[in-house]
Amino acid sequence: MNVLSIILYLLLGACAGWLAGKIVRGGGFGLIANIIIGIVGGFLGGWLMSLAHIEKAGLLWELIVAVIGAVVLLLICSLFRKKA
Repeated sequence: MNVLSIILYLLLGACAGWLAGKIVRGGGFGLIANIIIGIVGGFLGGWLMSLAHIEKAGLLWELIVAVIGAVVLLLICSLFRKKA
């Protein structure tokens, strides 16, 4: 993995986290947390898509999958935030 790939993953994660924060009302945690949520959401979304046997390629598809995963992650986090 080279530096350009790492930067691309961070930018994709930031975009996915930001979009997920907009979709899930009150789900934004700030830029750094949104990047982390977007990256973890990308892994979660990829895992969910593999369970559903949906596999496609491309940067736009990766963004969609990361946003789906980040939305799921934000919904789970909001459940714990309300109880605390």
